[in-house]
Amino acid sequence: MISTNTQTDSLLVLGGCRSGKSRYAEEWLNSRFQRKLFIATLATSNDQEMKTRVALHRQRRDASWQTVEEPLRLAAIIRGKQSEVDAILIDCLSMWISNCLFAEMSDTAIEEEVQQLALAVQKLTVPVVMVANEVGLGLVPDNPLGRRFRDLAGLTNQQLAAACTKVIFVAAGLPLPLKG
Repeated sequence: MISTNTQTDSLLVLGGCRSGKSRYAEEWLNSRFQRKLFIATLATSNDQEMKTRVALHRQRRDASWQTVEEPLRLAAIIRGKQSEVDAILIDCLSMWISNCLFAEMSDTAIEEEVQQLALAVQKLTVPVVMVANEVGLGLVPDNPLGRRFRDLAGLTNQQLAAACTKVIFVAAGLPLPLKG
């Protein structure tokens, strides 16, 4: 089904691990759009369990999905690909922040990337859905890298929630509207 909505929606889907947030995001797009772009932020992994998870995610998506694996340059990818598709899904922002940390980017550089993504989302001509882990409900990490990740992920979620027209929190597979 091709959307007849004239307003470009931007949706942030938050939730805990295994909450159903990715499935919700995919189903939301599947029910509305024909040509969809899936931007996978997971960098290629040698971890067999992670490879199995990726394969299961791929099995859920049919031929109407184009997939791009991009661990770092999200704003550039969505700006460059928007004319080729009806809607975009980025899964997941939390992994993106991890990738930035492992690329040894400074907090300032990561915050600039987040700002660029927020600006790109607001200027898109097609709807975008972004998936992220809600990190504010967990324990305080016991190490500096864990706390740095939590702080950057929380900041990212806040900035992108402000930039989006809708925000949904998913718990136990159930969507809870937070905005829009």
